[in-house]
Amino acid sequence: MKCIIIDDEATARRIIVHLCSHVKSIEIIDEFSNAIEAIKFLNKNEVDLIFLDIHMPNFTGFDFIETIKEPPKIILTTSDKNFAFEAFGYDCVIDYLLKPITLPRFLKAIKKVEKSHIHPIKKETETNTQDHLYVNINRRLVKIEYNKIYLIEAKGDYIIIKTEKENYTVHTTLKKIIEKLPSSSFLKIHRSFIINYKKIVDIEDNSVLINKDVVPISRLNKPELMKKLNLL
Repeated sequence: MKCIIIDDEATARRIIVHLCSHVKSIEIIDEFSNAIEAIKFLNKNEVDLIFLDIHMPNFTGFDFIETIKEPPKIILTTSDKNFAFEAFGYDCVIDYLLKPITLPRFLKAIKKVEKSHIHPIKKETETNTQDHLYVNINRRLVKIEYNKIYLIEAKGDYIIIKTEKENYTVHTTLKKIIEKLPSSSFLKIHRSFIINYKKIVDIEDNSVLINKDVVPISRLNKPELMKKLNLL
């Protein structure tokens, strides 16, 4: 596997290099102290695996993931345990390693990479006639019609489904709910937000106004949003 390492700390990069030396299948072809330089490299080169730090100056590991159009498999390396739930919302993330990384834990992550097969999210076909979904609210199944939803926001281990009349807090992820929503109306425009783009009021720079909420748009998702809109 061709790999690169992205971490702003030289010591952390050296540790990953040492750990990789125990795995014959891994070939480290380059390492980077910042994500921007890594993006430039990936524009011209292909890799199978990236060891990616989350906390880096100016451009985080999550910013990096959202910028890459088709990210390879990624193992996140960090000293912060608080972002594990958010991390696994990305299909490309195979494992989440907490520093200091031990060799047994590292080898376990590599085995996950070798066994993994990442598939794109299945989008609902046009023949699907469902116009609603049910969510579990306080042990009750509540029906929510798609056309009533204007925004879905990730909040830690929960999501908030916003409608014009009421908000619903559900214990699930954006990754799971986007699979249920029709692509003819909904789009994930940021790692923390899904919108019903038919309900957009206004777009300015890198944000949209939808109902009374101002929602950021990631650089990666903005081109797709613009394609969906009926521009004059």
